[in-house]
Amino acid sequence: MKTLKKIPKFKSEAEEREFWQRVDSTEYVDYSKMEHWVFPNLKLSTQPITIRLPKVLINNFKLKANKMDVSYQALMKQALFKGLGML
Repeated sequence: MKTLKKIPKFKSEAEEREFWQRVDSTEYVDYSKMEHWVFPNLKLSTQPITIRLPKVLINNFKLKANKMDVSYQALMKQALFKGLGML
């Protein structure tokens, strides 16, 4: 079993953030003993934006969304998430 380093005390959240950005956390934390938590009702916070898109693109989203029985906005969000590799 690997001996873990002791996590230091921090004077501020900024100091702690800087510390974790520069060290390998596996030297301080045994991730194999972590509990798995699920937050099924957690929703992402949203922010409205304005974006200009070609009408043909919007119409294509609307047609596809209608066939899938979802809103076109939800389909657009899904496409953005997939495009960024977040799904």
